[in-house]
Amino acid sequence: MPAIRKPWNRTELLLAMNLYCCIPFGRQHSHAPEVIRLAQVLGRTPGSVAMKLNNFTSLDPEEKARGIKGLPGASRLDRQIWDKFHTDWEEMAAESELLWKQLVENGDLASSVEKPVEVIEEKTFSNDTLKFRIGPTEGIRTQKIRLAQGFFRRTVLAAYLGRCCISDIPIPELLIARHILPWAFFPEQRTNPCNGLCLSKLQDAAFDQGLITFDEDYRLVLSQRIKNHLPNESL
Repeated sequence: MPAIRKPWNRTELLLAMNLYCCIPFGRQHSHAPEVIRLAQVLGRTPGSVAMKLNNFTSLDPEEKARGIKGLPGASRLDRQIWDKFHTDWEEMAAESELLWKQLVENGDLASSVEKPVEVIEEKTFSNDTLKFRIGPTEGIRTQKIRLAQGFFRRTVLAAYLGRCCISDIPIPELLIARHILPWAFFPEQRTNPCNGLCLSKLQDAAFDQGLITFDEDYRLVLSQRIKNHLPNESL
């Protein structure tokens, strides 16, 4: 008798989507430590989690543009989660990041994920077993921003394999997840991983001051102020 597949619920899909945003395509397989870790939390096999990541790949236009098809068979709920992330990055980033911290980083098991954590303008985030009190409404807004920023940093550093895209520095303490479109003027892109660069603190300062930028082909462009100091070995 064939095994009955366990349907994925919304909370599980939020965690899978969070992982999808934080893991390179080449590690979306059942032997990747991140996949195994999430599988243990969800009470699923690593193969099941890997399949779900590849379902999301099939919905990703950027992967399609690279000729990567992913795994067909994405469910209606898969598509809803995908679309919700891409229309409201900040809200979904905060909700999925909170779930990740509660259920994956803190080691809670699958019994804790039957109902979703809702990010709401009240004094608590909650599901069946977890309470996360963070104070009044302004405190909740601050907490949501911090969660979204944490998601953004993890996804951007993962996209660049934890290295500065200019200097190749691999030390996390020296790396910044820099917004390409500024935070203040493009709120809808604040936590979109595609709006990020991984830069060391020195290169980030240069980017922030307009001393360097990138062209449409992702090539580094130096300002005249930098060029005026060339040749200079340190530069």
